[in-house]
Amino acid sequence: MQKRTVVFVTGNANKLREVQQICGETLNVISHSVDLPELQGEVEDISKEKCKLAVKEIERELSGTSIDGVIVEDTSLCYNALGGLPGPYIKWFLDKTGHDGLNKILAGYEDKSAYALCTLSFVKSSKDEPNVFLGKTHGKIVPARGPNSFGWDPIFLPDGFDKTYAELDKDTKNSISHRYRAFEQLLSFLQIEQTK
Repeated sequence: MQKRTVVFVTGNANKLREVQQICGETLNVISHSVDLPELQGEVEDISKEKCKLAVKEIERELSGTSIDGVIVEDTSLCYNALGGLPGPYIKWFLDKTGHDGLNKILAGYEDKSAYALCTLSFVKSSKDEPNVFLGKTHGKIVPARGPNSFGWDPIFLPDGFDKTYAELDKDTKNSISHRYRAFEQLLSFLQIEQTK
């Protein structure tokens, strides 16, 4: 059976590598960067709307290319003490405050627990409605440890581990991460769909 080719909407080489490692056996994942608006709202609504915008742009820009769908992914880091914030706005919080600032946000709270959330939307074409998949990994916020090469990974310590995302080897991280859990749901969905 030939692997499906899907377009993962990202300009982030680290994200692409991680997704290719997760999906490598099942999907041929290529990337295409699309300038999408930063929408606000609930994570599922944001993801679904971005997917609808992205697939139209990709069909226009990559017309003639044989693709089997488009994937849009949003990552959130949600502090339980703050009712889920910074959530989908983590990129902006990290940009403005750095890892140290992300820790200081919780200084007045005993509860340092958090969860990493991946909201993934997949659509075959602009004629279809996107399917949304949520992957969640629970953990806590700690002072930054490990390489500073991939977003907020140095401050997130997943439950059951003594290493942050940044300190874990790639295979271990890719087997427990929020991204892995969302893509695992997508792959199951595609497998079921293919047998229909």
